[in-house]
Parts: sequence; C-alpha cells; structure tokens
Amino acid sequence: MITPVLLCGGSGTRLWPLSRKSYPKQFVPLLGEASLFEASARRLSGPGYAAPLVLTNDAFRFIIIEQLTKLEIAPQGILIEPEGRNTAPAILAAALWLEKISSDSLMLIAPSDHVVPDASAFRKSVEIGRVEAEAGKIVTFGIAPQYPETGYGYLELAQVPDETAKAIDLVRFVEKPDAARATEMAESGRHLWNAGIFLASTKTLIKAFKEHAPDLIVSVDRAVSQAQEDLTFTRLALSPWAEVRNVSIDYAVMEKSDNLVVVPFSAGWSDLGGWDAVLREMGPDETGVALSGNATALECTDTLLRSEDERVELVGIGLKNIIAVATPDAVLVADASRAQDVKKAVDALKAKGARQAEAFPRDNRPWGWYETLALSNRFQVKRIVVKPGGCLSLQSHHHRSEHWIVVEGTAKVTIGDETKLVTENQSVYIPLGAKHRLENPGKLPMTLIEVQTGPYLGEDDIIRYEDVYARK
Repeated sequence: MITPVLLCGGSGTRLWPLSRKSYPKQFVPLLGEASLFEASARRLSGPGYAAPLVLTNDAFRFIIIEQLTKLEIAPQGILIEPEGRNTAPAILAAALWLEKISSDSLMLIAPSDHVVPDASAFRKSVEIGRVEAEAGKIVTFGIAPQYPETGYGYLELAQVPDETAKAIDLVRFVEKPDAARATEMAESGRHLWNAGIFLASTKTLIKAFKEHAPDLIVSVDRAVSQAQEDLTFTRLALSPWAEVRNVSIDYAVMEKSDNLVVVPFSAGWSDLGGWDAVLREMGPDETGVALSGNATALECTDTLLRSEDERVELVGIGLKNIIAVATPDAVLVADASRAQDVKKAVDALKAKGARQAEAFPRDNRPWGWYETLALSNRFQVKRIVVKPGGCLSLQSHHHRSEHWIVVEGTAKVTIGDETKLVTENQSVYIPLGAKHRLENPGKLPMTLIEVQTGPYLGEDDIIRYEDVYARK
C-alpha cells in the first residue's frame, strides 16, 4: 500500500483575492465544485492506497477534517507543524512518523494544490514508479512541457522519453529559467517540468536525509518523538521544531542524491501558480475568454472574469489579455502577463495594513463560520452560521454584551446556569461578563444575527472555559 503524504500548509498569495492566508487556494473550489485539496485526496485514494497522512499548520486543521469528512476519507494522521519550515522538514517528519508505524512503507509526497485532470493516468504513472521505489530509488514525476514556462524548475533526463513512459535516470535539477532558456529546454525533449511529487520508501528517504542533511535528523526526530496528541491531530513538539533549518526538499536532499529516477507524465497537470494558469485550466472559449459566477464579457479576448459574490455582477467590455476577479471585499484587475506580480500586490496591501491582504470577510471556524455585516465604533453586527452538531466554546467577554436573534433553525443557548432552546424569530441577551455558549442541536445549519455593543469588539476579547475543539 502507498501512503499519500499531502502537503497542505501553503498560503497561495498569487491567487489573491480568492486565495488568502486565512483560507488559501488548496481549500478553494477554483475549478468545479471540489477544492484542490479534495481533488488531491480523492485522486490518491482507492485500491493500492492507504489512508492519507496530511502535513499542515494549526490554522487549517479543522478545514482539513471537514473536507476529508465530506469525501468520507478518514486520514491516517494529521501532523501539525508549529511553524512553517519549508518542505524538507515536513517530509522528513512524515517519513519518521510512518517508519514508526510501518517500517519501510512507501510514501507518495504530493502538494495538495495541484490540478491533474486525468486521475487514472496519474495513478498508472505511480504504478510505474512503484517498482523503482520498491527497489530503493527515489522517484519524481516530470511533466511534459506544454509551453516555455519560466515559473517552474525543470528536470534534465538522461534520454528523451518514449511512448513507454518508463522511468528514466535524472541528470540534474534545473532552476527556473529565463524565457530563452525555457524555450530551449521545452523544445529539447529531454527536459520536463519539476512537479515536486516524489515516491519512495521511508527507509530510502531517511537514509537520504542522513547522508545529505544530517542536521535535520536529530531535531525533526525529537519533534516527532515528543509530539502530543490533540483530538484527532498530532502536534509536532515546538522546542525541537524551532531548531530546524528552513529548507526545501530539493535543496536539502534531491539535488544531492544519485538514486533519482523520473517518470514522465503527459496527461495534463498544473500547479495553478497564477491567474493565467487558472484561465488556461478553465477552458476558455474560441476568443480566449473564461467566465465564472456572475460575469459577462462583451467583445473581450484572452480574458478571465470571475465574480465570487452573487451580489456583484462583473462586466467586461472590449478587454484584451485581462484578469479581473471580484470578491465581496476586494477586486483584482491585472494584465494577464503580470499574473505573477499578484504577490507584490498582497505585500503592498500588508504594508498599508489592509485586512484584505490576508483575511476574508467570512471567518471559518470548526463549528461553522461568521461574517461581519456592519462595524462601527461601539457596535458590530455579525451573521453566524453553526453547522449541525456545531458547538461554540463556553466563554465570556470583558468589554462587550451581545444580542442573538435566530433567523434559521434552532439554537441551544447557555447563559450562566440556564440552558434553553431558541427558535426562529426569537432572541436572547447576553450581559457583559456572563458565561455563555451556543450550540446547534438540529440536523440543518442554524443562522443567527449577533449584535455586539461595547467599547472594544476585538476577537481577542474571549475568555474560554470549555471548548470541544480544544482551542485555547
């Protein structure tokens, strides 16, 4: 059995405003109804595959559980990194964790934000790589270039791939090239895009780290050995993890190893590294136009128009080579040739303190979500949606009181020592300082409007006494 190891901690700023630090692109339904993470988990499941192991950070743990539950996939484990240290430490932690459970098992390391339209073809390529991995090789998967891409690294092969798609020895990794070099490599036949997907046994990978990045072994092993169980998650130990070097798997291990082989893959792949890639993957019409949501194009060419809010109608007239993406609180308009510069825009927004740089109006929580409808000096109005069985923490506030009006479903409300059911069109008042809790005992989502009043309305004005999600 191959264990998929899904890397799921990135922030995806190049797809702002739809992808942000608080809810990045791997969790967003960019193409179709499923998120990229859901599509990745589904693609690497079924016969021959064990339950997945997920590497992520604290902020995304409940999103992962929710999306896997929707697919009816129970993860083998979810490892929480105390802070991001790039791909090498994360992959080593996964290998050490798996090795303790099942010695010398096979692990397929894959980013969770890639698009692979033909899942069956990819699984066939994995089977080709399995033979090599079982023989002690490290297998990586190279993508046949569709055009001269300057945003990817390349793999130089020992020979030109043929129709057998067999594994080929790797000569070297090639850094992201300039346009002329990218054209030369794309036409050579001996260079493939580096997809950053690897297949190897835990034993082989750990040996490679010991040979090429021995400084990582001790600290990462301590972080795994001292990890703490938290609900269904495993938290890597903070102190040893803080000592770990920030380095990618390519730099730490792969570029120094001499036992790598490449399995060519030509059935379609994208890392959706920018809005220009989304435009290509959406399948534009004969004029090069792709639309999503409430969007209308008049006499446009080579243009992407997306409205992610049903209240916003996005219209383009006479546009050429333009990307326009509208969300409830932000709009991006860019020349498609500048798609990689979206990250610069995010940096500029962060520098000016704009909330839109990293956070959405809708804030996801393990119990559901909320969004601010109105905010002023001494009041705030929120819409709160609690999923079936969802339960907010038992809490109180120093600086605000709250009014709750249920508009859909039934709420189970605790205020002090009293617990009662509140149904549609009923309301309750929570005085400043009172211990309170909100639950949804029903089988449908429950929606209420919350009106907060007080001198300070920040989210950090919460004292938690009990929490079913073990938050502090």
